[in-house]
Amino acid sequence: MTNQDGTNTDISSPAGRAALDAPPARGLTRGTWIGLIVVVLVLAAIVVLGIASRSHQQGVLEQENKQSSVSDVQIIHPSGSNVSDEIALPGNTQAFMDTPIYSRTSGYLKSWNFDIGAHVRKGQLMAQIETPELDQQLQVAQADLKSSQANLDLAVSTAARYQNLLKTNSVSKQETDVATGDEAAKRAARDASEANVRRLTQLQSFENVYAPFDGIVTARNTDIGALIEAGANTVPKELFHVAAMGKMRVFVAVPEAYSASIKDDSEATLTLDEYPGQKFTGEVARNSNQIDPASRTLNVEVDIDNQKHELLPGAYVFVHFKVPQHVTSLTIPSNTLLFRSQGLQVATVVGGKVHLVPVKIGNDMGATVEIASGLQASDQVIVDPSDSISEGQSVHIAEAGAAAQTGAK
Repeated sequence: MTNQDGTNTDISSPAGRAALDAPPARGLTRGTWIGLIVVVLVLAAIVVLGIASRSHQQGVLEQENKQSSVSDVQIIHPSGSNVSDEIALPGNTQAFMDTPIYSRTSGYLKSWNFDIGAHVRKGQLMAQIETPELDQQLQVAQADLKSSQANLDLAVSTAARYQNLLKTNSVSKQETDVATGDEAAKRAARDASEANVRRLTQLQSFENVYAPFDGIVTARNTDIGALIEAGANTVPKELFHVAAMGKMRVFVAVPEAYSASIKDDSEATLTLDEYPGQKFTGEVARNSNQIDPASRTLNVEVDIDNQKHELLPGAYVFVHFKVPQHVTSLTIPSNTLLFRSQGLQVATVVGGKVHLVPVKIGNDMGATVEIASGLQASDQVIVDPSDSISEGQSVHIAEAGAAAQTGAK
């Protein structure tokens, strides 16, 4: 038997019969090939899409990481403003005359006549001191004076008698000189006794303590029976403290930048928290004419009339001075400044990068500062820069509206 492929098969043999019984072999059809190609294409598409998706996700992740590494910052532009023609500085009030009163003599307090808050007039008796030891010393001194006077009288009569006898050569010149010298010595002793009596009398007059000027008693540190000690070897105890409040002194530390604007006899006004809306007018009386090297300030005294006693010594006040108005200058908020070892700096944004600019301050107004040099009005200044911000760091400007409001504040 002839097969389809041209070979002959012997059907009489067992192998021939088995070959005859087997189904005929078939080739792959066209549909089968198309199916295989479709399957291969689908698998290839799945692989390509998976690789593309993974690559896209990796790119997105890198972009997110890059964006997350860029800090969001708020910016403001330096603003121009006229510095006020008035400055307000803190000051301390002091009574025009403020005197502690001590005792000049030792003893015991006998009485006092005025307590704190009392108004006293010059020459009024404020207290009396008992001085028994001083009284005894004065009596002894007065007795010594009488003795010295008696000795002097005898020496005077003796010297006169010798001088008369010398005229008749009844006594020698030497004896006359001795008598005359004795008179001079007795006279000196009498003068010394008189001086001692005057000294003790003066000390005795200090038993009475008088007011040195018109004022108000601000302190009383003694009472009846208290021991009063006076002298160079003891620490005196203050009896009273008297202040003249009809006129007040106010001492103000004026910064060096304004020292040239403060002139004597110029007007100044005071404001106090306890008198809201009320101003007290005074004038610059004098200044120290020296800048304190520690604080870089000028000590200025302002005198103010206080006949109504509205101002009290030791009060904390604000003194307002008129100063020439400064030209328009650039100001920025204080929270834009960077304090570093390189000096005072400001962080600005240039082309999306941080640029650190050194600046100099003209005047410090607290919430804002006046920039003397280093910035332009067009510069983009970062608000609240972090301590770690560095030159060339990438930043993103965010919330321009909020930043502008921050700058306005």
